[in-house]
Amino acid sequence: MKACIFDLDGTLTDTLESLTYSVNKTLGEMDLPPITADECESFVGNGARVLMECSLRAAGEENMDRLEEAMERYGRIFDANCTYHVTPYEGVEEMLRGLKEKGIRLGVLSNKPHRQTVKVVREIFGENVFDFAQGQQEQVPRKPDPAGVLRLLEEMLVTRDECLYVGDSEVDIQTGRNAGVRTISVTWGFRTREVLVAAGAGTIIDRPEELLRLV
Repeated sequence: MKACIFDLDGTLTDTLESLTYSVNKTLGEMDLPPITADECESFVGNGARVLMECSLRAAGEENMDRLEEAMERYGRIFDANCTYHVTPYEGVEEMLRGLKEKGIRLGVLSNKPHRQTVKVVREIFGENVFDFAQGQQEQVPRKPDPAGVLRLLEEMLVTRDECLYVGDSEVDIQTGRNAGVRTISVTWGFRTREVLVAAGAGTIIDRPEELLRLV
């Protein structure tokens, strides 16, 4: 193995508080009731637009007439709060150091908007840990489309067989499958082991240090 591509939310960082806070601040500005952290956790993984669609429905806005308003507000609010109480999961920083010591190239691929993806990666992990960080951009279809993985493979100068894709959700399982890259599912994020198994997960790990042994 020469490279690892990681999902961000629920895989490298616990971002649930920042997401819940930003969604509820958006809903509050729109005079709508808040969602719970558990609801937010179940809504994440498919990008900001799906997150806001699900949140509006949970708040009673079934017809989506205010979706564009919500997206504008959420974009502004989340940009200011995307690192709010965000922390790496226990053992992640040590795992990343171990991978770097092995000469593994590291990338991030997230359905979080690109600007906030880069901001979170830099503020939480610093400038020199990841070789590439890519979030959702208009010109690249969001996961589970394989385009983002394939683009990172090209930038990292590695083949499918030389890379692992690591994520915490059913979206990540499908992304890795679509890209033809071996995928590792983690249980410390936003989905349970049962959900991952039901989604067809192959290799599942419970602690970050297990990834070092796999590599």
